[in-house]
Amino acid sequence: MVAVVGVRALRHADRGHGPLPQRLARQPRSAVGTRGSGRSRTLPGMDAGAVSDEELMLAYGRGDVRAFDLLYARHRGPLYRFLLRGLSVRANADECFQEVWSRVIASRERYRPEAKFSTWLFQIAHNLLVDSYRRKKPEDPAADADLALAVTADDDDRQPERTLSAFEERRRLQLAISELPEEQRIAVQLRLEQELSLEEIGEITGVGRETVKSRLRYAMDKLRSKLTA
Repeated sequence: MVAVVGVRALRHADRGHGPLPQRLARQPRSAVGTRGSGRSRTLPGMDAGAVSDEELMLAYGRGDVRAFDLLYARHRGPLYRFLLRGLSVRANADECFQEVWSRVIASRERYRPEAKFSTWLFQIAHNLLVDSYRRKKPEDPAADADLALAVTADDDDRQPERTLSAFEERRRLQLAISELPEEQRIAVQLRLEQELSLEEIGEITGVGRETVKSRLRYAMDKLRSKLTA
């Protein structure tokens, strides 16, 4: 496991903080195996927004550290939220977040774009979540008020009453999701929060489209029952 940095930084990974992966990505070749000086050899003169994730990962594998910066900026928020909601405890999500990016960095030279980068990234996260579930059942999110606040979108324009109402609705939904069986919970998170297709969820979780569809159907039935009770 990579060295742990300040929890405060990783808690705000989806707000532009979380320096650990970039620091690892910039270590000398003896530490992480990058080639060259770290200067970009593929991105100058290109519109970074037009470069695909897969092209960026291949560029990083050739030693372009700035390509990693772009990948991290694109995916840190969705990835961290997925892990936080899956694990419920911030310390566990922080550790898992670091481990996912550490594995991305370690795999940079072996990476092949056989699937979308985001699918590959969430496959790593999914496998770590499953390992965590097997070691220890996730704690009840109700015990962590900070978590409930984290899953409520920031909106300074809301009136206090509306903010509280939205907070309670999100909290009820997260509690209901946390009570789903593991396979259904992960499918729901990938579908609702990451807006992935059934095929992409199947690739990440290693099952067929119909199995994903079935898991989502049963999960949604359970959620409706709990939220309307």
